[in-house]
Amino acid sequence: MLNTPTLEKLYELNFTGMIKALEEQTKNPEIDALSFEERFGLLVDRELTERESRRLQRRLNQAKLRQEACIEDVDLRAARGLDKTLMSTLATCAWIGEHLNVLIIGPTGVGKSFIASALAHKACLEGFKALYARLPRLLDELRIARGDGTYAKQLRALSKLDLLILDDWGLAKLTPDSQRDLLEMLDDRHGTRSTIVTSQLPVDQWHGAMPDPTLADAILDRLIHNAYRIELTGESMRKRRSSLNQNGHKS
Repeated sequence: MLNTPTLEKLYELNFTGMIKALEEQTKNPEIDALSFEERFGLLVDRELTERESRRLQRRLNQAKLRQEACIEDVDLRAARGLDKTLMSTLATCAWIGEHLNVLIIGPTGVGKSFIASALAHKACLEGFKALYARLPRLLDELRIARGDGTYAKQLRALSKLDLLILDDWGLAKLTPDSQRDLLEMLDDRHGTRSTIVTSQLPVDQWHGAMPDPTLADAILDRLIHNAYRIELTGESMRKRRSSLNQNGHKS
């Protein structure tokens, strides 16, 4: 039988993993074969496992990833210019510890957002804090924040993320104000955090897509010179899967 006062103290301490393991031990007739130290070690191991699982789930929830994606699901066989060696390098997450960036470029549907989400998922597994954001929407949120007094708070929150995904770069035209917001965001992160950018625009067109050339120089200086590049080609993966489904094949 479990000691009720002890259980209550464990609940108060939020030792849910230890409680589950203790309940399992009391139902296991062979547990008496283990020493006290061995049984206690199992309780501690279970508690640590439960806590890390909860921390991971919180990181994944906070990341707000666009898709459920993991590195193992990235299709390296499709003819779209995805380098297997580079993906293996990025999968280690060492680049996040080195505060480097990743630029994922290619036409619509080739899997840019999926790859970005897979890299962010791996980052969460490794203990890093990540956030997925569509750049047009994020810039709108910062514009609103300027008016309601939360601008500085939002910039601080973004600066603390180990990894920030800016999806759909160049999809909407930047205004002078949004360009300044983008510079503030990247300046806070430069050399201290990592950023993933996905875009349909080739990198050599980014400068011309920004209204202020001086700010454009500053933005690109903080983003592209310390970045890995993934340049994808080929037809839409969604179109390809749709065609396979229509032919009765597995997606």
